[in-house]
Amino acid sequence: MPIGATEIVLILVIALLVFGPKRLPKMARSLGNAVGEFKRASREKPPRMAG
Repeated sequence: MPIGATEIVLILVIALLVFGPKRLPKMARSLGNAVGEFKRASREKPPRMAG
């Protein structure tokens, strides 16, 4: 079940009401950094297990 544009807008409005306009950009930046780090880590080869 994909999320549509209406649901995304509703989630953003609720987040704005809960966290406020000052904290929301910081949280979005942190989330973007975390997603980017996850993508970079998933592209790397995993280290070989000794044993």
